[in-house]
Amino acid sequence: MTALEAIDTRIWTAEAPLRFVGLQVGRRMTVVQLASGDLWVHSPAPLDDALREGLAALGPVRFVVAASRLHGHLSMGDYARAYPEAALLAPPGLSERRADLTFAGGLADEPDPRWAAELDQAPLRGHRYLTEVLFLHRPSRSLIVGDACWNSQDGLGLPARIWAGGRRIGPTAAFRLAVRERAAARASVERVLAWDFDRIVTGHGAIVERGGREAFERAYAWLAR
Repeated sequence: MTALEAIDTRIWTAEAPLRFVGLQVGRRMTVVQLASGDLWVHSPAPLDDALREGLAALGPVRFVVAASRLHGHLSMGDYARAYPEAALLAPPGLSERRADLTFAGGLADEPDPRWAAELDQAPLRGHRYLTEVLFLHRPSRSLIVGDACWNSQDGLGLPARIWAGGRRIGPTAAFRLAVRERAAARASVERVLAWDFDRIVTGHGAIVERGGREAFERAYAWLAR
């Protein structure tokens, strides 16, 4: 059963198991209640009864987004069926990968006007295989990510920590190696570092509750070398 947990005003998370490359890495879903009362769902978790009831208590699900063509899309079809009025929004490359889904649009350089007052967004460019879209929830000063920043210091078992590259906060070694256009990636990171955030809501590993901006800057300092 998947339960929602409040982490700040109008923002909740839910955790669910996930196996990747044979390892249990876990995954985190984030829910934001917009000023309108509508719910914005990032990287939706499997929709069991507990999660369905938790969402119903918060408001109508209106927007469902994935972090990238790799992260956070597996359960989007369940949400499309359960919430037919919700808009599915695709990060770059996902609409081609998930031709079985009907997307209302894509996630671009600028936030959708329907959530722009509360959420900012920026694609992390330069990766060989995917472009992840990062989000800022301004009211809670929370950076919401998928694979761009794991917390291998806390919340992961030893095998997953080893695969991710040791006890640290940042991209995995595999993610980092696939960044081929360093100038584009550096420009994306600089845009994110211009945001005002203190928390990182990671896709894998424990949430970074304090010092998130500094941790993110350290995680991508190698791009400036």
